[in-house]
Amino acid sequence: MSDPVLYSREDSVATVTLNRDETRNSLTDEVIEGLLDAMAMAEGDTSISCVILTGAGKAFSSGGNLRDIGAMTAEQAMSPLDIENWYKTGIQRMPLMMEKLTVPVIAAVNGPAIGAGNDLATMCDMRIASSKARFAESFLKVGIIPGDGGAWFLPRIVGYARAAEMLYTAEAIDADKALAWGLVSQVTQPDDLMDAARALAAKVVSNPPFALRKGKEIMIAAQRMGLEDSLAKAATTQGVLQQMEDHQEAVHAILEKRKPQFKGR
Repeated sequence: MSDPVLYSREDSVATVTLNRDETRNSLTDEVIEGLLDAMAMAEGDTSISCVILTGAGKAFSSGGNLRDIGAMTAEQAMSPLDIENWYKTGIQRMPLMMEKLTVPVIAAVNGPAIGAGNDLATMCDMRIASSKARFAESFLKVGIIPGDGGAWFLPRIVGYARAAEMLYTAEAIDADKALAWGLVSQVTQPDDLMDAARALAAKVVSNPPFALRKGKEIMIAAQRMGLEDSLAKAATTQGVLQQMEDHQEAVHAILEKRKPQFKGR
């Protein structure tokens, strides 16, 4: 059987593809493990400055596998504590890792992103969508709540009221509404999605690689800090970045009206 998650790279951009079209890329244990491994590979490779995350086939991800979830109590007789541990040792590792990444991640949402699939898209830094994409925070339809961090990520992107509407109605929104609500930054024709994702990634990776990762790090940290702490972290980081060769090269390239040559140091 083919790998559940594919990893490829072109120059400083890695592409991670959920590769279970037959299940609409549902987030089974093997897919979660493959995703964690792929993201760890990109994070540990300092020559990678951007990741594009997408799905094979017609869906981005259909979310959790309902048969597996239903079997927890119907067949396996798992206790509430067992189920709690299953989440903590399984799918919840995904948002925790995604939040710790310093490499920027673009979600190229090629089709439906449902339940945990929608939440996976919100864990990425940027999202662009095919016109065939749909987004649904559909957990209440099956009598559960977002167990993978969706209640934390989604309101920070679209605001509380719109996140509440998505959760409480459990209805899907199309790509155009996702654009209007700020869930995605652009909508493309299906055949143009990956080209658009690569074009966005090219803009990202045109910046100094070490500074780029530090920029993401401070953006994530600022969500949990007060202004004074965020400013202090920024000052400390600037003290490092302004001593680096890439900073000097960037300044000289602008003044000399040429393309900079960054070395990551």
